[in-house]
Amino acid sequence: MANVKVQLASIAKALVDLSKRVEKVSKQVENLKAAKAAPAKKAKKPVAKKKAAPKAAAKKMTVLEKVYDVIRRSRNGANIAKLREKTKLESRQLSNALYKLTKKGKIKSKSRGVYIKS
Repeated sequence: MANVKVQLASIAKALVDLSKRVEKVSKQVENLKAAKAAPAKKAKKPVAKKKAAPKAAAKKMTVLEKVYDVIRRSRNGANIAKLREKTKLESRQLSNALYKLTKKGKIKSKSRGVYIKS
């Protein structure tokens, strides 16, 4: 029983030490947030109000969504050159996107370099 009390006292002391460390780290994080937020506050010039963009245009499309959209819209499939032109992606990005879409089962290869919707 005495051994358990000693162990509990040791654990309690360790928890107090950990809580102090957590408080110290949280203060450092708050200071970093405040330091990053401070430079962002610059005098803003008056800007003419723009018309609100449609909600569909406000959402950014991912690389996979861009590639899939081009393939989905093409009737006879989309080749690599067409995909590169429409999506403005580098060869490596396009290759990775095609691989991922194929693995997900969203597209399939009609012939070499031509992809269609599954």
